[in-house]
Parts: sequence; C-alpha cells; structure tokens
Amino acid sequence: MLTPLLLFVAVVMLACTAFLKLSARLGLPALLAFLFLGMLFGSDGLFKISFDDYAFTEQICSVALVFIMFYGGFGTNWRAARPVAAPAILLSSVGTLLTALLTGGFCYLVLGMPLMQGLLCGAVLGSTDAASVFSILRARSLALKENTDSLLEVESGSNDPFAYMVTAVLLTAMESGITPGGAALLLIKQLAFGLAFGFGVGFAALWMMRRLRFTVSGSDTILVVATALLAYAAPTLLGGNGFLSAYIAGIILGNGDIGHKDTLVPFFDGITSIMQMVLFFVLGLLSYPSRMPAVLLPALGIALFLTLVARPAAVFLLLAPFRGSTGRKLLVSFSGLRGAASVVFAVMAVISPAYIEMDIFHIVFVVVLFSILVQGSLLPAMARKLDMIDTQGNILKTFNDYVDEAPVQFIQVAVPAGHAWCGKAVREILLPPGTILVSLRRGEQSLVPDGNTRLQPEDLLVLCALEQDKAPAASLTEKVIHTDDLPESGRLADLPRRTGALIVLIRRGEEYLIPNGDTRLQDGDLLIINNTVSR
Repeated sequence: MLTPLLLFVAVVMLACTAFLKLSARLGLPALLAFLFLGMLFGSDGLFKISFDDYAFTEQICSVALVFIMFYGGFGTNWRAARPVAAPAILLSSVGTLLTALLTGGFCYLVLGMPLMQGLLCGAVLGSTDAASVFSILRARSLALKENTDSLLEVESGSNDPFAYMVTAVLLTAMESGITPGGAALLLIKQLAFGLAFGFGVGFAALWMMRRLRFTVSGSDTILVVATALLAYAAPTLLGGNGFLSAYIAGIILGNGDIGHKDTLVPFFDGITSIMQMVLFFVLGLLSYPSRMPAVLLPALGIALFLTLVARPAAVFLLLAPFRGSTGRKLLVSFSGLRGAASVVFAVMAVISPAYIEMDIFHIVFVVVLFSILVQGSLLPAMARKLDMIDTQGNILKTFNDYVDEAPVQFIQVAVPAGHAWCGKAVREILLPPGTILVSLRRGEQSLVPDGNTRLQPEDLLVLCALEQDKAPAASLTEKVIHTDDLPESGRLADLPRRTGALIVLIRRGEEYLIPNGDTRLQDGDLLIINNTVSR
C-alpha cells in the first residue's frame, strides 16, 4: 500500500513542478495551478480520487500553515518593515475584524444568511494571503513605491492569526453559546499565550543558536524546525494562538544575528514550497466542482463585495491617519487576495460540532478562486496603472534572506611553517593593497580574525579583494548604517561590533570600499559582514 502512495506523491509533485512553468508562461499565479491540479485528481476530475476527509485535511493543512507562517516571519526584513509596522499591524488586526464584520453584514442583509453563519463566513474570509501576493510580486520582480511591499508583507503575513481568533470565537458561540465577557476572555487568552510563547520560544532559540557549536552538519536546521513546531504546539495546547506564536518566533530568528542562514534559507524555501503544494493540492482534491454552481452567485457576490467595498473601506479608514498617496491605498485595497488560510478555516467550520446549513467550504473555495485568478492576474497591471511600481527598487530586499551581489573575490593563502608571519598578530603583517583578511581556517576551526589574532603555522587565510571584471554572488550579511548608528568619531573602529563578525566591504552609492579601522562611515553606507560561526 505504501509504494503506490509514494508513487502518487511523486507524480503529484512532478506535476506541480511542471505546472509552475506553465503558470509562469500563462501569467497566472502559481498557487492557482496547484488548486486546479487537485481538482483534476479529485472526485469530479479526470482521475476520480474519492476524498472527503475534512478532519485529516484540517490537520495536514494546519501543519503546512505552521511552516508557511513561520517562514513568512523568518523572511520578513524587520528593518525595512519597521517604518510601516504600525499601519500594517493595524490592518492585520482591526482591519481583519472590520473586513469580517462588513462581509458578515453583507451575507446577512443581502444574501439572507443566518446572522451567525454570515459572520462566520466573513471571519473565515477576513485575512489576506501572503503567499499569493508575494508569489506574484516576486515572479514579476515588482518593487512598490512608498514601502508598500513591506506593508503588504507584514499585514498579509500577520493577519491569519487574527482571522483564526475571530473564527474560533464564532464557532464557540455557535456550538455552546458565549457571553461578551467570555468572548473577550477567549481573545485575550489567544493573544496572551500566542505573544508570550512567540517571543519566549523565539528568543530562547536565538540564544541557543548564538551559543551552541554544532558538530554535526544540519543540527542548526533541526533546531529551527523544532522551534517552529514548539512555537505552534505549546500555546495551542493551552488555548493560545499557535499561528501567531510561530509567526513571531520566525520574525525573531530571521532578524537575529545567527550563522548558517546560507543553509537555512534554501532549506526553508524548499520546505515551504512543498507545504504550499501540499496545502493547495489537498484543498483542490477535497473540492467538488459539481457543487460549485449551486453556490456560484452568492460566492461571486461576496468576492465582489470584499474586493470593491469591505477591503477598501477598511484600508482607507485605517490608513487615513498615516501618510501615503491615494494610489497606495487603492493598491493595498486591491492586493487583499484571499488564499489557502481562508479555505483551511472553512474546513475548521465544517468539522466543528456547530451546525452550519450552508456549504461554507465551497463558497469560500469559489471566493478564493476568484481572488487569485482575477485579482492576482490583474495585480501587476493595477500597480502600473496606479504608478506604484518602483523601477529602481528590488522586491527581494523586503526579505531578510536577500543577499545583494558584491563585486568581490576570495583568495586562499596558506601560512607554511617558518614563514615570517608565524607568531605575528594580524595587525603586524602587511597584506597586499586593497585586500582584507576575512576568515582563518585552523585545523577544524573556522575563525573570524581581528587585529590581535596571532597566526600559526599551517593556518589557511582567506583574503578578500575587489573583483575587477564581474560581480559574483557572495553569501554575506547586509546592514545599512543610519545616522543613529554612527559613532561620535564616525570611525569604523568605534562602531560597536559582535564577536565573530567582521565588516569586509562597504558599499557607498555605486562605490565599493575595502575598510579598515580608520574608515569614516556615512549615513546610508551598506556594510557587508562576514558572520562565520565556529563549528
């Protein structure tokens, strides 16, 4: 039984990979391809696979969401996002609630749904989908003006936990009834445990990664995976919001000064890509296209109301106190794509003991299809129409896993026994002009030297120099210097530094500098730092 299952999984993953190329050529969001592929394999599709296990779907999709949300936080560049953090968090919390209430009111007053079921439908559809938005922006390399890409990243990455909380409260009220005080207590409990465990687990993992020296390759990756799972599971067992906790833990680790991001980032890129494939494929597999015509009109009505009324009303109201153009508000309104989280929350509603008359799963499924297909396809054109594309920007710089290309080359130099450098401190040796010693290999140890490091026989030195002909990719950490970071003297030597880190290159505008202690720093300098950690 296992072998056919493994064969099926392999075929599905290969098909998903092929669909990625096809969707790119057709200009469609890639995640939509996974949904259609699931529908193709499902009960009403060509392969007629009967699958209607909502409970299993909820479990597997929740695990996928944990990794997607954790890595969403891990990849968020908090330095870039900090200027828009206030409006983004306001949109993800109050905006999600307001969107849910407006949509719920539309379902009740216009579509004639029972009040609680209408509100539940609004809550399930209250959040936007980060994966859908940024798969489009990254695929088209669209950077947005006014820091709009960072605002969308933080808002769409953090609003799923708030939609989950509202959904949980409504399901509890529909199942056994709940007082306003009980609802408030449930929300406080969700937030308190989610925040406490998110920060606690995140900072504990950061402390461990800075101090532990792993002797087995990949141990740091195992630690980060365990962190994501612990951040979700611990608060969930206590009635807290595990999704919020995982997201916060991801932000803390992703923006912390940890080593081996060059291995962590590709690993989590692969894991989250697989999780997105699994999540969207399983949701497509669970659906019955034959049931969609019955819910098509109300679903399209909800989709249009969300896109044209509820989302814009929440955005314009909440962004009014903040600076920003009308074009920015319109683009943020249009970028409110619904995605997998909404369908997963609909699955939660289906398996809940609360009685639900309407086919909420297929209503939400059709809304998500409309959102990804129509809004997603038109998003690049809308950004151009509103003149919100930053042609000089780089969308990848909103992610802290981005490493810019630097025109440097690395040269290895061995120090033989008896050489004049043996026993001398680094500051006492004369290096070739325009070079700097960035790393030192001594036996099985990799060290970041400073001026007091004394060289020993058989040391392997790594020198850095400017590359004259091309700019190969260099796996180095970036840090932008701002006025408040500058020491009083302005000298690089007086800049606070962490043990095990060395500034190897400074980018100033279009100029690259190999620094020394007397280099004068300026506001806007981009420091490229070697963060080698001993193993």
